[in-house]
Amino acid sequence: MSRLFYQTRLERPHLDRAEGIYMWDVSGKRYIDGSSGAMVSNIGHSNPRVLEAMRQQMDRSTFGYRLHFQTEASEALADRAAALAPEGLNRVFFVSGGSEATESAMKLARQYALTQGAAQRYKVISRMPSYHGATLGALAVTGYAPMTAPFDPMMHAMPKIAAPRAYLDGLDPDDPATGAHYAQMLEDKILDEGPQTVLAFIVEPIGGASTGALVPPAGYMQCIRQICDHYGVLLIHDEVMTGGGRTGRFFGAEHWEVAPDLICLSKGFGGGYVPLGAMIARDDMVEAVLDAGGFIHGHTYAGNPLACAAGLAVIDEIESRELMANAARMGDVLQSRLRGLMQKYPVIGDVRGKGLLLAFELMADPQTKAPLPPGLKAFDRVVEIAYKNGLIIYSRRTRGGLSGDHFLVCPPMIVSETQIDEIMEPLDRTLAQFMAEIPSDMLKSA
Repeated sequence: MSRLFYQTRLERPHLDRAEGIYMWDVSGKRYIDGSSGAMVSNIGHSNPRVLEAMRQQMDRSTFGYRLHFQTEASEALADRAAALAPEGLNRVFFVSGGSEATESAMKLARQYALTQGAAQRYKVISRMPSYHGATLGALAVTGYAPMTAPFDPMMHAMPKIAAPRAYLDGLDPDDPATGAHYAQMLEDKILDEGPQTVLAFIVEPIGGASTGALVPPAGYMQCIRQICDHYGVLLIHDEVMTGGGRTGRFFGAEHWEVAPDLICLSKGFGGGYVPLGAMIARDDMVEAVLDAGGFIHGHTYAGNPLACAAGLAVIDEIESRELMANAARMGDVLQSRLRGLMQKYPVIGDVRGKGLLLAFELMADPQTKAPLPPGLKAFDRVVEIAYKNGLIIYSRRTRGGLSGDHFLVCPPMIVSETQIDEIMEPLDRTLAQFMAEIPSDMLKSA
């Protein structure tokens, strides 16, 4: 019996090797990594240039504590990240993952407020549903009941507003009035809480696991930026899943030409080669905090040279192979294929996303948007059938974690059109098998 444990008793085979978009277990069975792990392996597995960069760094050093040394790799990656970020966001703080990036952004925001004589500002508004990490601070701004409820007594709950799920509310996502409608919820919440108490608003530019690749309605991103500016509220973009080129731009918010005050980055930033993440901040914020005595925060592996060397090589691959452009092209192809399945399987009520951050949602009645019965656990069952069919996809529950079933189909950015066809065959087969299991009276009656 394995001494390891994670979330459940779910057993998986031992991984033998991985290359490109494929993975093999020790029995020789091949799997297509249709979700890039947890939307991490953006440039695919076992990239030889990244592995070589890591070998070269290992020959020099694998660790240098940030209070003892600066390293060429960490300095170079900080320069690269700042160059990719919006103008004015030039300061980089390295972490090992997305939860750490979220914690770092909220703590820097709070310490900056203190330097500005705004000690009363501490509330971080977020959305429901949303996901910003698994640590207690990150969970406090996460809107996903199954993950947060057990720990509610241990956290300082933060205010929430509704995520802009226009497709569920019967609104036109292409109408700027829709974007203004959802953005108004932020202004109303700021006023309700008291503007002098609100520190920041944290938002995923394109929804991640909790809302399944939710693209904001027209005008939304611009409106929330204006509202934050008006009330002196800092805007944090959680680009943990969208950063790294998956949506066709390095940062998801680039699609709307909106700049935040702080960026959280991880997952595709390191491509799954070594744990890596970053917070990118405005220069003036960092300078104010350092002048006031320093940033009271840190992680042991911050700026690890091996991780930073891998991160540099990942960005080199993204840029030299024009993988963002490929993500945009192949995303269009994949989204078209998913919409084709929507015609074949009426249980698919929505297909959404941008680039290779895509999802489809199952519904009992696509007209009324009624979800499948929660007891059916479709979000779990479809993933298991797909896994047996050699396809890895990622699922969560759309409606706060309690009901609704969406599935993220997010292959690595290196995927080709032929490989998209390889993904669609087992996915089609999986949906056919799932539909055969559903009692017919469960559809259009939930």
